[in-house]
Amino acid sequence: MEQSLPIRLFRWIVFLLAAGYLIHNCLVSSWNFGGPFRYLTIWALVLSLFVALRVLLISYDITDRRGDPWVSATAVVNAMVVFLYWRLYFADPTSVTRDGELASWWLEGYLHAGGPLLMWIDAVFINRVFRKIGSAAVVLVGIVLVYIAWIELFVKRFNDSPVGKVTTGLPYPFLNNLDFSGRAIFYTTNVVVAMVVLGIFFALSLIVRRFQR
Repeated sequence: MEQSLPIRLFRWIVFLLAAGYLIHNCLVSSWNFGGPFRYLTIWALVLSLFVALRVLLISYDITDRRGDPWVSATAVVNAMVVFLYWRLYFADPTSVTRDGELASWWLEGYLHAGGPLLMWIDAVFINRVFRKIGSAAVVLVGIVLVYIAWIELFVKRFNDSPVGKVTTGLPYPFLNNLDFSGRAIFYTTNVVVAMVVLGIFFALSLIVRRFQR
């Protein structure tokens, strides 16, 4: 199935879109400390590009290393990006954007909807990666903790914007309105939500595998 022409074409489209949007974001980003890599959205995009390349190589029998835990974790990181971005945006647009306005429909539509959807389709229906929930959970928590350490220890320290009521430099404006304990609660809550989302993906994958037999 994964070596069929339609799957190869689909995976080429997914790969080229991810590569193109990553290059675009690197070119247009403000390159103060961390550049576009201050944002979890771009971390998810980089992970998606890595996954897209891996499954494309599988389609051509260049490798048989599936990396299921990494693909599973990437799917959840994308889900968290979509969930957090739109929840915060509809509650208060200025909490995630500088002026409360979307940069462009085609950019935001891909980064926070279309791109993650394409990744989920492959992960659940084609690659069917959700098999080892323990390994996926370890990788997922590792990615989240590294990102939190990155923004708290480096991005916050070496940037003087956005400016919030409590601190400055954290990539998302609303985070700068929270003290450390408030941010810790926010981070912990979202790790728990990520685990729930991972469980949902595994349950959905089990259902799909039963119907595809």
